[in-house]
Amino acid sequence: MSMSFERYMLDMVQPMRDDLTRIGIQELRTPEEVEAAIPEAKGTTLVVINSVCGCAAGQCRPGVAQALQHDVLPDHLYTVFAGQDKEATAKAREYFAPYPPSSPSIALLKDGELVHFIERHQIENRSAADIAADLTGAFDRFCR
Repeated sequence: MSMSFERYMLDMVQPMRDDLTRIGIQELRTPEEVEAAIPEAKGTTLVVINSVCGCAAGQCRPGVAQALQHDVLPDHLYTVFAGQDKEATAKAREYFAPYPPSSPSIALLKDGELVHFIERHQIENRSAADIAADLTGAFDRFCR
């Protein structure tokens, strides 16, 4: 029995995608989807750069899920998957200047302007609860 590498990777990462989509975050899988969503979004927009790494699984995705239980939330919720949807991720990263590419990472934009950014190095050594607290603080500041 032979399985293509692409099929294997799709099967492997689907649960990682589901961690975010099942809590209401919309995936943007192409550059065109990113272009149609991010620059046109009015109000506040959360963009999660998802990844297969351990800090995405242990801290980033659970931290985002906890933060989305808060009473103040962004108007729009999106995710792109680094290493999987490469072109969509590259397009999304254009909105996160001056920050270099980082995955996982989390961006909060207000009317298309970056107002808060959590880089990988701010994820990998913190707990999910710490990341949730960071995000809810940003939600309180920018999403009211």
